[in-house]
Amino acid sequence: MASTSDIRNGLCIKFNHDIYKIIEFLHVKPGKGPAFVRTKLKSLTNGKVLENTFSAGHKIDEVRVETHEFQFLYAEGDNYNFMHNETYEQIVLDKAILDAPELLKEGTSVKVIINAETEAPLSVDMPASVVLEVTYSEPGVKGNTSTNATKPATVETGATVNVPLFINEGDKIKIETATGKYMERV
Repeated sequence: MASTSDIRNGLCIKFNHDIYKIIEFLHVKPGKGPAFVRTKLKSLTNGKVLENTFSAGHKIDEVRVETHEFQFLYAEGDNYNFMHNETYEQIVLDKAILDAPELLKEGTSVKVIINAETEAPLSVDMPASVVLEVTYSEPGVKGNTSTNATKPATVETGATVNVPLFINEGDKIKIETATGKYMERV
């Protein structure tokens, strides 16, 4: 059993008869009254995100997990195939488990979190950013801008990302996987 002082991003806990992963947390110590921890929890079974407040010292049931490196092979409908980097064992995961499946390129290395007790995959942690090539974007008209003007661009995985007007087809761009936003041209 862990307590609220052990809460950190990425911690997996049992809560309301389900397994949740802590996405965000904030320790709050108001001037009046007891301290508490405000958290954002993501269900690892259905992907729903909920907010919950734990009072300070509250006992939480931690789930023992293992993290393994897997390589994304290919997608087949809503099923995504991954291969373990050391044992070459292949697993098939549902699209709902993935945080940003539209940004997954074949060959990308990801971390798969596996429940140590049941050996069931719980979630997939993407790299912080990915570099993808722009396959289609409207041409930007020079001088037709105001501050921070953007246009939609389609990348090689099929995802649509808002990019600055100077990005053209064939450019490689870095995309933040957590938000799906353009970071920089590579």
